[in-house]
Amino acid sequence: MEYVSTRGGAGTIGFEGALFSGYAPDGGLFMPQCIPSLDRDTLSRWSRLSYRELVQELCSLFIATEMMPRRTLNDLIDRAFSRFRHKDIVHLSRLKDGLNVLELWHGATFAFKDLSLSCTGQFLQYFLEKKQKHVSILVGTSGDTGSSAIESVRGQKNMDIFVLLPKGFCTQIQELQMTTVIEDNIHVFAAHGNSDEIDEPIKELFADVDFARKYNLMSLNSVNWSRIMVQIAHHFYAYFQCAPSLNTTPLPVVEIVVPTGGGGNITAGCIAQKMGLPIQLVAVVNSNDIIHRTVQHGDFSLSESVKATLASAMDIQEPYNMERILWLLSGSDSRLTKTLMEQFSISKSLKLPQDLHRKLSETLRSCSASDEDIVRAMQRCWEENRYLLCPHSAVAAHYHYSQPDGFLCFCFLFSTPRCCLAPASPAKFQDALLQAGLVPQLPSEITALTAMETRSTPLEQGQDWAQALRERIEAAAQRW
Repeated sequence: MEYVSTRGGAGTIGFEGALFSGYAPDGGLFMPQCIPSLDRDTLSRWSRLSYRELVQELCSLFIATEMMPRRTLNDLIDRAFSRFRHKDIVHLSRLKDGLNVLELWHGATFAFKDLSLSCTGQFLQYFLEKKQKHVSILVGTSGDTGSSAIESVRGQKNMDIFVLLPKGFCTQIQELQMTTVIEDNIHVFAAHGNSDEIDEPIKELFADVDFARKYNLMSLNSVNWSRIMVQIAHHFYAYFQCAPSLNTTPLPVVEIVVPTGGGGNITAGCIAQKMGLPIQLVAVVNSNDIIHRTVQHGDFSLSESVKATLASAMDIQEPYNMERILWLLSGSDSRLTKTLMEQFSISKSLKLPQDLHRKLSETLRSCSASDEDIVRAMQRCWEENRYLLCPHSAVAAHYHYSQPDGFLCFCFLFSTPRCCLAPASPAKFQDALLQAGLVPQLPSEITALTAMETRSTPLEQGQDWAQALRERIEAAAQRW
């Protein structure tokens, strides 16, 4: 399995090269040169696997055995999931009226990103130990990525991680999960800007090829292919949990509702579809609705500003993984993808070609939810099920509840099952729960955060954020 840039100008590399990369040298994102296709017998066999085993099978398709022996791969994934609180790692809650909620948040930081980042951290450590190499990991976070990335590499001697968080745009718990990790290799910056603004200095450093090479810069955002690869398993597991039977012809379809901000999880779903998994994908967003507008109207254009919402981790205007989806749906047309993304980079406005928009709207449905919609979904789920949703999961539940009542009953009894992915524990979003008139249920790991020491470096408006990062990266490298 080799990997290519979506923009076609970076040649081919193996999994290790893709793992240690951020953006490709030509500005694109790495994708497998070809997507494996699974037959019915394989799907039937996989339907009996645990989530852990599914991740192992999927990763083995994308990582050559000569690069990482299968037994080693399995051991690394076992180690990655050893800290998860639920015995099944992820858990499906079957609620009233066909609302199925796949809880992806039973890891160290109570967020779905623990699933992919715990594996990615193990893969990194494996290759770094083999080569006695040091890397500088650069991460921008809108909420959960930063803490999950920190947990995946904390205390590792051959990795330093530099995390930019948008001050005031994360919840208190999300921020504390980052700033309370006091380790020599953890460097947290609290930037006075929004999620899109913190991406700019990161892009600038990756674009400085000499600097990036000298300090072995890499990313753990969903720019990193390893993140997408592991997340493909969410969709297979959701399908196998919700499909009524695999003994029919054709195989039954399951609708998977995916809350999305940067587009990583929905990209993983598109790849699962391409591999032959019979799923209908629904991309659900908050008021920052660029993905929704792109699916509905082919309008990939920025709004005037990022809107602060209850689903704060999805407050993103530039979903960089849309580039991967457009490349995939264009038939791996790197020339077209390069043209489109360069146009977007210049004008921040793009009208998709008619044929590409048609393919996108056939692949994805979409929905957007206001804060009022989010609150109503949280309230209804609690009233009907005594089950708390985080605001991001509530965006998915809003889509479910927005279907007419008769249609809901019809779907539940006779037609397409639906699975809503739940990306975070409601315990991380106390303010949203209180706004919905609900009482947070806080685990001890979260209540303990408020009494812990914190450490972060402020980045003020008007300051050269890229230069501040350069200086810290240079200083950290001197220790190595």
